[in-house]
Amino acid sequence: MRKIIFATNNQHKVDEIRAVVGNKFNIVTLKEAGINIEIEEPHATLHENATEKSTTIFKLIGENVFSEDTGLEVFALNNEPGVKSARYAGDERNFKANIDLLLEKLAAQTNRSAQFRTVISLIFEEKEYLFEGICKGKITTELSGENGFGYDPVFIPDGSDKTFASMSLGEKNEFSHRKKATNLLLDFLLQHA
Repeated sequence: MRKIIFATNNQHKVDEIRAVVGNKFNIVTLKEAGINIEIEEPHATLHENATEKSTTIFKLIGENVFSEDTGLEVFALNNEPGVKSARYAGDERNFKANIDLLLEKLAAQTNRSAQFRTVISLIFEEKEYLFEGICKGKITTELSGENGFGYDPVFIPDGSDKTFASMSLGEKNEFSHRKKATNLLLDFLLQHA
């Protein structure tokens, strides 16, 4: 099976992408590839952060590699937390604190529309290709569900009445922003790799 490096240490993201890719490619994490570094995400856009991660690893190993960056964009909050989604309440990446801050900021808002956006950066044969997936939905007033990660307990995708955290991985992937971006990545790889 052809392999490709996924420039991440986030096992939740790996599980979601492997569920989409199946046995078409062997998705290899940084840890599995023996690469033990934490890549900074210093930029103001998801695209720039995704590019930072993929190019950093490409320069290290010289192999085809992809990375992704995902943000939750809440329209009533000028698209916050956006690129700062993982560090919304501080640099320690505490998602309970992030969700608490989000719900606090939305407490007086009637518009709870939001979207998850994923940008995948693929470095393939020394060129970059970008793929984007969006899932529109709304933010709940309280947490619901035990599955998933991040903001999944407070996000209901359009077309469902359940939060991502109340869904199985298969159910989530019917709506998922990450799946939409991964499908585009997979289509490209199946044509070119």
